[in-house]
Amino acid sequence: MYTHDYSINRPKLVTPNLITDPEKMKQFAADNGFDGIDWSFDLSHLPATPVEESRWVRRQELLKPFEVRYHCPFLQVDIGHEDEDIQAPAMDIFRRMIRLVSKARRKYLSIHVGLGHNTTKNLSWESSIGNLSKLVRFGSESGVIVCLENLIWGWSSKPNLFEKMVRRSGAGVTFDFGHAYSCESIESQTYAIKDFVTPHADRVVNAHIYHNEVSGVGHFPPERLEDIKGRLDLLKRTPCLWWVLELKNVDDLLKTKVIVEEYLKREKEGMGK
Repeated sequence: MYTHDYSINRPKLVTPNLITDPEKMKQFAADNGFDGIDWSFDLSHLPATPVEESRWVRRQELLKPFEVRYHCPFLQVDIGHEDEDIQAPAMDIFRRMIRLVSKARRKYLSIHVGLGHNTTKNLSWESSIGNLSKLVRFGSESGVIVCLENLIWGWSSKPNLFEKMVRRSGAGVTFDFGHAYSCESIESQTYAIKDFVTPHADRVVNAHIYHNEVSGVGHFPPERLEDIKGRLDLLKRTPCLWWVLELKNVDDLLKTKVIVEEYLKREKEGMGK
């Protein structure tokens, strides 16, 4: 079990790409003291040709020297849909994203299963795991670690099923604080938040940090350290040093950064005693 000494190995505090222009995004990250950038692909603006892909890679190079990791928040792009005419194009899209990340010489891509649905009626459990496994293998062959993120709803919102998806596919884990806090299996006390982490703590390589999510409204920041301290403590038992402060509002983002920095300061001072 990992236990980090944050006085030696400090996590990277990461901003989402609130700005789509790489040069302006790099300047924002530098001006506000961030250590990395978590870049979400926009499904409606993906490069469509080899020429456009090469142009996208060149633009991404403008983000250097920041480390960049990637995220696919694609609504209803279902690798496990029962209809193969829907499933196959979804797999093609994710393979394209893996190739793009590989071309950019980056290493991590976070994806979801069942995002944007309020029923699993049209989704196949076995196809979801089987196709996720294929993407993990394809990623490995391309030098990209494909990570599965827990959601607020669906199979990945239930720790027992999330564990099976991770174990059977071999995916890395992106632990989303707000989804874990706000999902029904936690609110009903059927499970504890730690159940999203402890079965595969060694596979957690990304964290999305904010307080909670309200469906249809968005992400909300913590008001105080105590709101998220227990979840930050969980990360100490994982190798995860990529802490994405996943807020789209600048004020909320910077407010959360202050709170997380307070946590790291306390941890460092506590270890120095």
